[in-house]
Amino acid sequence: MKIEARRTPDDCFADLPGYEFAPNFVDDLPGYEELRVHYVDEGPRDAGKAFLCLHGQPTWSYLYRKMIPVFLEAGARVVAPDWLGFGKSDKPVDDGVYTFHFHRNMMVAFIERLDLYNVTLVCQDWGGLLGLTIPPAMPERFERLIVMNTAIAAGESPGEGFEAWKAFAASQPDMDIAALMKRATPILTDEEADAYAAPYPDVSYKAGVRRFPELVMVSPDMDGVEVSKRAQAWWAEEWQGESFMAVGMADPVLGPRQMARLRAGIRNCPPAMEIEEGGHFVQEWGEPIARAALAAFGRH
Repeated sequence: MKIEARRTPDDCFADLPGYEFAPNFVDDLPGYEELRVHYVDEGPRDAGKAFLCLHGQPTWSYLYRKMIPVFLEAGARVVAPDWLGFGKSDKPVDDGVYTFHFHRNMMVAFIERLDLYNVTLVCQDWGGLLGLTIPPAMPERFERLIVMNTAIAAGESPGEGFEAWKAFAASQPDMDIAALMKRATPILTDEEADAYAAPYPDVSYKAGVRRFPELVMVSPDMDGVEVSKRAQAWWAEEWQGESFMAVGMADPVLGPRQMARLRAGIRNCPPAMEIEEGGHFVQEWGEPIARAALAAFGRH
């Protein structure tokens, strides 16, 4: 059955500050035929190393504009897709389309289509909630992790900060994304905040934005809990790669306490880089984070 979706007009993305990456699209992923997925794909295709940068809600690949150039300096390929419902990807209009496995299965198919290997997973927010469940399913493709302000949701609430955010999001079906980003990240210029809102010209484009908070697995019977529990065990017991963690310490939703818990569950994860003034969207401090991660990994 064809899924009705909106496609943001190209002119909404004109002159975004700091984001001059060429668009790439795939529209025939198995199970997602006719839904167009956008991704940034920079650097040599045969680099031998790839950074896969996964955003969360309500952001899109614009979030990684400060990290991508640093990874490119290291000679790597950098891929930053937009989840369906976000950025330049198509946006199903029916809220019910969006489920944990709708997103996760798409990303698995996307990784297989691009045939990514020697991958450093770079993730935050839903980029981690979903992304951290993927390496256990294809461990031969992943070698490193850069993780920021996220969690593995396995059937309990991340805490009061998340509950407050979920209630706020539920009250804002036509969320003012530029205002939210400016409030959460005061260092943004008005133009940068507007760039985060660019994919969503009206409420009909915001089903994905509305749905993500509702999908966080806060009770044991929710979609995604079992795969997340398996991921928790894998990261704690089987992960063989290198890890780097950066924490926006001013994040009221997935901040220091939640990240300390996550770090304890990632095998051989060293102490986190702490960005004292950084909030939830800590990629806005992305250049020093990326440089510190490469230094920790020995720039290879």
